[in-house]
Amino acid sequence: MAFNNHHAGPTSQGFQASSFPNYGSPSSNHHRATNPSFDIIEWYPQFQSCHRYFLDVAQHTIPVQALAAFINIQLPFQKQAFPVTSSAASSSRSAGPELGVHLRPNPFANQQNASQPQAVSLIPYLRRLVATGHDSPGVLHGFFGDDWLRGVGSLHEIERRNYLFAAKSADWMKVKQAYDMSSEETVPFLRPLQNVSEKEIQAAESTWSEWLAMQDWMLGPRAPETMGRDPRVKREPQD
Repeated sequence: MAFNNHHAGPTSQGFQASSFPNYGSPSSNHHRATNPSFDIIEWYPQFQSCHRYFLDVAQHTIPVQALAAFINIQLPFQKQAFPVTSSAASSSRSAGPELGVHLRPNPFANQQNASQPQAVSLIPYLRRLVATGHDSPGVLHGFFGDDWLRGVGSLHEIERRNYLFAAKSADWMKVKQAYDMSSEETVPFLRPLQNVSEKEIQAAESTWSEWLAMQDWMLGPRAPETMGRDPRVKREPQD
């Protein structure tokens, strides 16, 4: 499924390496892929923008609802018995009619209790998109809006790396179980990570080597002199 939008950022035909900033460097300048600094105060408003867009707009659109149904994950307004229909915690009415989209009636909409926690995490949706191979820029734009790259781009990169690590750590069944949610929201299928760049693989290899070093307590004064070149990681010869 593709979300066609000319504001979708990088082409959905393939990810450029610069589309995956290092954690903590979601700025839009060309140094973002190598800048190790992380200004969490600068990042947070962009993340909030993505969060509001997902709750107030995206979840009430037909393309997002259709894809969510296909990959078997409930949207916040579908959660029982306390649906979240918008970013306003005290709101109990659906935003759908105001946005000009058609929704099936939600029988739980009037049961929302303002005293109940209204926190909605974006991570489960990122994880499900990654695991099912639907994390193209167009889809991420459809879910999280114009600020998706700066707001959830780094989190998206991390979840792609986590998916690689899961595949390396366990067999298919255990990976599937890790990506299941409730008994009603099991992941219907897994796909190998899509649109992977050599730079992304190398970054994952380096981080995986750091993890293996920690497993062996090779930390601090015992840390390897050259981290990221673990002999247990096989590299194919370069032409």
